[in-house]
Amino acid sequence: MALIELSEIRDAAERIRGKVHHTPLLSASLLGDRARVRLHLKCENFQKTGSFKPRGALNKVLALSPAERSKGLITVSAGNHAQAVAWAARQVGAPCAVVMPEDAPRSKLDAVRGYGAEVILHSDRATLFDKLDEERESRGAVFVHPFDDPVVLAGAGTVGLEIAEDLPEARAVIVPVGGGGLMCGVACAVKAVAPGTRVIAVELAAGPGLTPALQAGKPVHVSRPAMTLADGMTPPFVGAIPLEAARLLVDEIVTVSEKEIVAAMELLLTRAKLYVEGSGAAATAALLAGRVLLPEETVTVAIVSGGNVDLASVCAAVAGAPLQAGGGTGAGVPR
Repeated sequence: MALIELSEIRDAAERIRGKVHHTPLLSASLLGDRARVRLHLKCENFQKTGSFKPRGALNKVLALSPAERSKGLITVSAGNHAQAVAWAARQVGAPCAVVMPEDAPRSKLDAVRGYGAEVILHSDRATLFDKLDEERESRGAVFVHPFDDPVVLAGAGTVGLEIAEDLPEARAVIVPVGGGGLMCGVACAVKAVAPGTRVIAVELAAGPGLTPALQAGKPVHVSRPAMTLADGMTPPFVGAIPLEAARLLVDEIVTVSEKEIVAAMELLLTRAKLYVEGSGAAATAALLAGRVLLPEETVTVAIVSGGNVDLASVCAAVAGAPLQAGGGTGAGVPR
């Protein structure tokens, strides 16, 4: 399985330059002091549509020929990836359809429709990919995979490229893992530019997918929690390309609990003034909870992967109320 080359990531950066944000890398001294590191936050919550996802989606769309775009795009998701593909399709005037579960949060359904995409509702989350295959075959549309397409992954890699170029003294990068697309792109970029920088992957303790796949030596379907604020970390499996990147390039894999994520969300909101989703807080949570142990004063980057989360759910979680179904951003499906 071929990894993503630095040249592909640089090509993606040029292709999407000026069309997505070069997101800020903000120092977080107070939070860093708690972990005794020099902490910076890569704020993808400020990206178009509120997450890192448009980088890969737009790179894929712009790499297609006019004839391919005319066939339309299709994907499957109930969260950030759905919005990103819908947004990217609108940029080039391409038709777009998104297979989404019927119980997806209403705000996410409205956002996808707001970008002009057709929403195809499906009742059974377990067979969402079957529905996708059915629709793709009948429409002849181009599938934009959330986390296992090399062109999409090269776009995600621009996050790592910006970190390496903006903060060359960084010696550790912490990245959340769901399907593994962000982890793969970041690891490929960072290790190519600065091989000595540690890349640390963070999984959800209640439903890790990367570790079981590494143990099996192949992508495997895993059981994930139905209700979590970190639903971006709960797709049904990790992609094959990200799995290979993890095997070759990731230095450490840790897990964080829902409680630790909620605590990090609260601190990011009150101390760093950043409104983030559970997945976006996971990297910071791993550091603050002591899951990641680094030498004192290590220049460290925690990637804040997105900020799309319902305000009521955040308030309830911080207050200690149990999560309700649909309270996150589309649990259990790829983003």
